[in-house]
Amino acid sequence: MAELAELEDPRARAVNEKHGDDHGVNLGKLRAVAKRLKTQQELARQLWATDDTAARLLALLICRPKAFGRDELDTMLREARAPKVHDWLVNYVVKKSPHAEELRVAWTADRDPAVASAGWALTAERVVKKPEGLDLPGLLDVIEEQLRDAPERLQWAMNTCLAQIGIEHPEHRARALAIGERLGVLKDYPTPRGCTSPYAPTWINEMVRRRESTG
Repeated sequence: MAELAELEDPRARAVNEKHGDDHGVNLGKLRAVAKRLKTQQELARQLWATDDTAARLLALLICRPKAFGRDELDTMLREARAPKVHDWLVNYVVKKSPHAEELRVAWTADRDPAVASAGWALTAERVVKKPEGLDLPGLLDVIEEQLRDAPERLQWAMNTCLAQIGIEHPEHRARALAIGERLGVLKDYPTPRGCTSPYAPTWINEMVRRRESTG
């Protein structure tokens, strides 16, 4: 904790706080600390228990994802209110857990939009990597009904799922495009030059175009 405190950088904190993250440690330096520590599950649990955002990010880098129980991961997600901690927990830990599918189903139906967003992030991952058994038309029904009015974090995850259905599954592409165009979610999102817009129709069409041009 003392070492993390020494890495505190006011400029990094200013940037991070714009994204809702209350820490001032440069992530490159944080990863260097994690590389030195290597995997240490017990230390990861101790760091998580501090409730300090930088410490929790470090914990997620040095933990053993498969060592966490289902209920432990559920509790951690509900405690993870900083967006970066939430994202890293889902992407670096839960996706590698044997409990990922059970949690995906439970979280997607949760009333807490932050928890539900994690479920939708896991669903988007499955749409791409393991779509067998997913009810894609049913997912599109829910997205069509709920996307426009969803809170920001949940809206982003559902929109990602919509785009991935359109990109990965040609038989559902027309409907995914139509939903995106009708709802207009993230249509005016400021997108840096050279990056793809998160607006689903633009995102879908651009990724399909790239695949066809290289295929």
